[in-house]
Amino acid sequence: MSIYIDLKDNGLEKVHYNYTQYPSYIHCNFLSEYPNYAAPPHWHDDIEFIYVLSGEMSYNINGEIIMLKSEEGIFINSRQIHFGFSKEYKECEFICILLHPMLLCLNPEIEQDYVNPVLQNQNLPYIHFTHGIEWNREIMEGIYKIYSIKSVPTSILKIQSIFTWMWALIYEHMPKLCNIKKTKNNNLSILKNMIGFIQQYYDQKITLQQIAESGGVGQSKCCKLFKTYLYQTPNTYLISYRLNKSITLLCNTDMTITEIAYIVGFNGSSYYAEAFRKYFNISPIEYRHNFAFEK
Repeated sequence: MSIYIDLKDNGLEKVHYNYTQYPSYIHCNFLSEYPNYAAPPHWHDDIEFIYVLSGEMSYNINGEIIMLKSEEGIFINSRQIHFGFSKEYKECEFICILLHPMLLCLNPEIEQDYVNPVLQNQNLPYIHFTHGIEWNREIMEGIYKIYSIKSVPTSILKIQSIFTWMWALIYEHMPKLCNIKKTKNNNLSILKNMIGFIQQYYDQKITLQQIAESGGVGQSKCCKLFKTYLYQTPNTYLISYRLNKSITLLCNTDMTITEIAYIVGFNGSSYYAEAFRKYFNISPIEYRHNFAFEK
């Protein structure tokens, strides 16, 4: 079974929470469940915590690559571009928790004094947790505890308590606001606009000039931003996004390969099949067959 990250037209993830009235996503996943052992670049308002149970994976946060090994974790601040992947197709089992920061805003004073300073700290896109630091261990224990109690009758109350404790540790150890890189933050906003444009119009013919114009930059800077933060060209990102979109149709409809190719923006089934095999090391027909076999 494959995992798909549901994205809005602007690249913001549509998070499917565990509880109707409590914005939290708590799951244990395998990296192999994602197409090509990689999640698509995305961002969301939620705070994200990852704890690796076994194996390892690379994690890209705003273009910086962190290697997460077994029994290590990471905190990703709100609205950062991020995704996990393995170029070597290595397996990784990990707990993924998303919690909306509004859960901490019990009153305006707490929001102003303790929540916003972390969310707005532009020197804090992420924190890499290791076992060599005591407060890091406490947060990783909190991640595991939240996952282990997610199904108990009083889980929401307990999760709220643990999240608050973890947030206090992050607040106490966050870097000070200094030397804010305004250029980098502006570049991330431009990149988000261009990613959003691709995700909105992927099923149509898109040129590099159109992608660049959606970010208000020239083609050269457009390519530079994709290379700097996503380690790929705009066209490579477009093709991979189309291919990932096609997987849903392959696995959940009886459309022909040709129909799927045109629906996701390819100009023919031959090019689609060639790109699919190059990206997934398997043909669309074989992928569909293997998925049906799993079901």
